[in-house]
Amino acid sequence: MKKLSYPVTYGLLIAIGLIAYFLLLSLFGLHINPAYSIFNMVILGAGLYFAITRYKENKGVKYRFQKGFMVGLTTGFIATMLFTAFFAVYSELDPDFLEELITMWETDWFVSIGMVIFTVALMGFASTVVITFAWNQLLKNTRNTTEGKKHTY
Repeated sequence: MKKLSYPVTYGLLIAIGLIAYFLLLSLFGLHINPAYSIFNMVILGAGLYFAITRYKENKGVKYRFQKGFMVGLTTGFIATMLFTAFFAVYSELDPDFLEELITMWETDWFVSIGMVIFTVALMGFASTVVITFAWNQLLKNTRNTTEGKKHTY
């Protein structure tokens, strides 16, 4: 259970942040504009940063890139699944929401609720992979030490 404590904790916090931001936008009628979803990356990025750094602090010198990457992926996937579930429920509770959201794109295509939910999930998963990789590159232990040079050619 200890392996999942950071991903579950921070995944829940990220999901709460994303849901709160979405509901705040909905108060002002801005939740139908996809441009505001850019800030979702900031919320996700901050949560992933804290999850990975907290995990790294716990591991100390035993921190490994692969394990940090898995913590980030698991955290982001949990947050994405929770937010996507909320988004699906919200879309069902507010039948006008989906129609307003789709007309923002002015398309002639038929877009179902399933396609929109799939897109939300896909964007969350893709953002998680990219942000996790970026944070791990910045946070990984350097091998540019005397000890590290022993293990390089």
